[in-house]
Amino acid sequence: MQADFPWMYTLIIPWLAYIFWMYRHTPRLRGGRKHAAMGVRSLVLLLLIALLAGIHPYRTVDQRHVVFVADRSASMNHDALIGSWIAEGWSGKAERDTGAIVSAGLQAVADRARSSERLPGGTAYTFRTALNDRHTDLARGLQMGASLLGREGGRIILLSDGEQNAGDALRQARLLKEAGIQVDTVFMASGHQRDAAINELVVPVSVKQGETFSLQLAVQSTFEGEAEIRLYEDDREMSVSSVQLERGENRFSMQGTALKPGFHRYRAEIHASGDEQSANNAAYAFSRVSGPPAVLVVEGKPGSSGNIEEALAASMIGYETIAPEQLSLELAQYASYDSIILHNVPATRIAEKPMEWISRAAGDYGVGLMMLGGEESFGLGGYFHTPIERALPVYMDLQGRKEIPSLGLVLVIDRSGSMMDGKLELAKEAAIRTVELLRDQDQVGVIAFDSGPEWIVEPTALSDRDEVISKILSIQADGGTEIYSALAAGYEGLLNTDAQRKHMILLTDGQSADSGAYEALTGGMNEHGMTLSTVAIGDGADQALLEWLADKGKGRYYFTNDQSTIPAIFSRETVLMSRTYVVEGEMTPTAGQAGDWGRLWQSGLPQLRAYIATTPKELAEVALWSHEGDPILSRWTYGAGRTVAWTSDMTGKWAPDWVTWERLPQVLSEWVKWTFPQFDSSPYRARTEMGGGAAKLIVESTGGADAMPEGGLAVSLEGENGEQEVKRLIPVSPGRYEAALPQLAPGAYLSYIGGYEAEEGGGASVSGGVTTGLVVPYAAEYRISNQEGEELLANISALTGGRTLAMEDAAESYRFEPTPYKKPYDWSRELLLLVLLLWLADIAIRRLSVPWARIRYGLFAPMKRIYSSGPKTDVSDVPDGPIRRLKQRASERSRFYDQRRPDEAPPNKEEAAHMNRSGTAPMPLSASEGAKPPQTARRLSAERSEADDQTAREVEPASAEPASGQGSSQERINRLLAAKQKNKR
Repeated sequence: MQADFPWMYTLIIPWLAYIFWMYRHTPRLRGGRKHAAMGVRSLVLLLLIALLAGIHPYRTVDQRHVVFVADRSASMNHDALIGSWIAEGWSGKAERDTGAIVSAGLQAVADRARSSERLPGGTAYTFRTALNDRHTDLARGLQMGASLLGREGGRIILLSDGEQNAGDALRQARLLKEAGIQVDTVFMASGHQRDAAINELVVPVSVKQGETFSLQLAVQSTFEGEAEIRLYEDDREMSVSSVQLERGENRFSMQGTALKPGFHRYRAEIHASGDEQSANNAAYAFSRVSGPPAVLVVEGKPGSSGNIEEALAASMIGYETIAPEQLSLELAQYASYDSIILHNVPATRIAEKPMEWISRAAGDYGVGLMMLGGEESFGLGGYFHTPIERALPVYMDLQGRKEIPSLGLVLVIDRSGSMMDGKLELAKEAAIRTVELLRDQDQVGVIAFDSGPEWIVEPTALSDRDEVISKILSIQADGGTEIYSALAAGYEGLLNTDAQRKHMILLTDGQSADSGAYEALTGGMNEHGMTLSTVAIGDGADQALLEWLADKGKGRYYFTNDQSTIPAIFSRETVLMSRTYVVEGEMTPTAGQAGDWGRLWQSGLPQLRAYIATTPKELAEVALWSHEGDPILSRWTYGAGRTVAWTSDMTGKWAPDWVTWERLPQVLSEWVKWTFPQFDSSPYRARTEMGGGAAKLIVESTGGADAMPEGGLAVSLEGENGEQEVKRLIPVSPGRYEAALPQLAPGAYLSYIGGYEAEEGGGASVSGGVTTGLVVPYAAEYRISNQEGEELLANISALTGGRTLAMEDAAESYRFEPTPYKKPYDWSRELLLLVLLLWLADIAIRRLSVPWARIRYGLFAPMKRIYSSGPKTDVSDVPDGPIRRLKQRASERSRFYDQRRPDEAPPNKEEAAHMNRSGTAPMPLSASEGAKPPQTARRLSAERSEADDQTAREVEPASAEPASGQGSSQERINRLLAAKQKNKR
């Protein structure tokens, strides 16, 4: 027996007290009836105490329980074979036996709960769960198997190759031994019989430019044969080598030359015929090549950067000049440069990802950024609200400081079904950016067209921008394409607009279903001073029509296959409508907050003829000001990097005196050098460590770091999708810091290590640090095993007293002696039913008076008449106890009242109760009777005496009547009972 709440046993004390109280204070019941009532009620209360205490018995169960733990990690690749083995083993169990199935990988999941039912699937069980198979943690599988067995115990059958790379299976086996659980093991060799893997690629952490270095590779192979090894530097193929593989570990050394300075990623790949596992065919490394700095020049017009290239070459600064369309889509490419120069490049020619990566390279990895002006740069280039604007020290809009002619603008946006693949969302973003760029006094209208035009926003002043933006966001794609009616509606809207300049922008990716009088429409626009620009998206657009419309409408035509440039196109068009962004006139810049640049123009500055008006940011340093208070040259620190903005040009059109200035190469090179990263060698070294299925970043100080930042160290990591994540570094020993890594795909990553800074809104950033490399290898599950798995499984079975089963021993799964165990039995239902029956019995005993003597006489009287040889039973045989008691009580009551004096008051309650208990006086009168006067009391006494005499007279004839055929003893008993019942009433 066991009690869940043993403290409930304390209720036995009040239970005993209650029994004593019942014995002393139950006057109505006497003799055996009293004892029976007390016994039943005491038993009821005792059973209720047992229920409250949670007492339950145990029963011995003889049953077999088995949990099959299946290793379903990537190295196994045996789901079908394991399912067949389990199904065969399950079929050998008895009906009362139970089984369960657990899948183990990095975590353990219950594939089938413990049950005695048949296994579905026939001859092979099909696993129903999915799990992370990149690691093998057998300890978790054994732990879950033990939890499914519970207190009842049983056996675990482990099917695995034994190649664990997370957890400690032997430690878990010791715990199972203490719990009395035996583990049977089934060894299954890895499912990949032909596999070659690169376990390690070692590259020097830093090399000098032009230096020849070696790349060391460690290759593990399960076969002998030829293979091909390819080496890559930043996705550029360095070499291809044929090698001969031997079974086991192979080591190879390759040669490379450091050609370009900066950070470089290295990747080694192995290719072999018949290789069954490709996830382990690549390894990664990171290295920094130090040497002359490298600058990336991105020019908007081919051949326009000669002055810049000559200045860099004169200062021994290496450079590379490319078109904006050649910008890389990978962030690591930009980290290989010390600075990036955007020379008169419009934002419409830079895709979304390269623009984001340039900003990230400056802010997160310390790469410098410089923008040089021209007719297609800054605000005129469409950089409003772009990542590059965030990085530069100036705002692209004028923020109300300039007198700009009022503008009436109508946006005509295609919303046909072909715009559903993200193009319409970018068009809405472009429209919203345009609304934000305009002033309150400007007027804007938006038309969305498919088979017909619809005014989303009729031409209105921007007094309520939020309402206009809300209406733009409500545009949904549907229907066909009909251009003419949309342009005609926009033309009518502009006619009613009161603005100094009127412009319309048409955006579409299709061809109009109907032709219209476009020439008459553009002629009317020219007469009323309106202009029209068109944007064609993709090859499906009617480019000939759109280009013709832009030409006739005296606007600009844009074609793009990259829909991410749509917002920049709209921004550029909006800015171009106001030529006041270009400030013309000869002027000499004045020195401002020049810092160390002040020495560059101590002897004076050349004049300028034009520049693009911008607004300096709050924390920017303006080195040169215009005569109108606009920044000409400004700089600031953006995150880990530095950026510079020169709002005039470098081709000679706006600044011919600057181009011919003899000090320009020195001045320009100083600007570029100021943007270079502010470190020569990394004071930190970062590496990863895999263990327990989790990756850990370890950062070690190389001795060159300054004092610990106030907020502690942190690392900024680039995720798989280019997303940035900041992790705080926890000091674990002097010069060593650690942080748990998120799930990153294998590869080489950039990491920025510096001081931790909390930002508003719960975010965080890293500042004042250094850039380094981080390598994440492929999961340990894909490493080729060292054939120690079979030994591990044998140790587990030996430690727990289990069996070592072979592949053909599935039928032995349930062939073992069951271990008897005690199973608690919940008898609450039965106890409650018993309590209910006893409660009914208690009511019956207390409320019903059973004449046991009469019942006994009725049962045994016939037997006496049959077997007795004497005379028949007469009235004397009838028990006369009730009759005598009735007579005695009636006479005593009469005598009691007759002896009282007329003026004597009736007895009080205590006296009546005492006389009743002693048997010398009748029961007391009721409260109403006791309150009456003596005369009334005597009258009631007389009436009661008369009633008792009448009862006695009714009883006496019955008792005196002889036993005959008509008045048998049974009839006399019935009459006596009837008389007694009448007296009670």
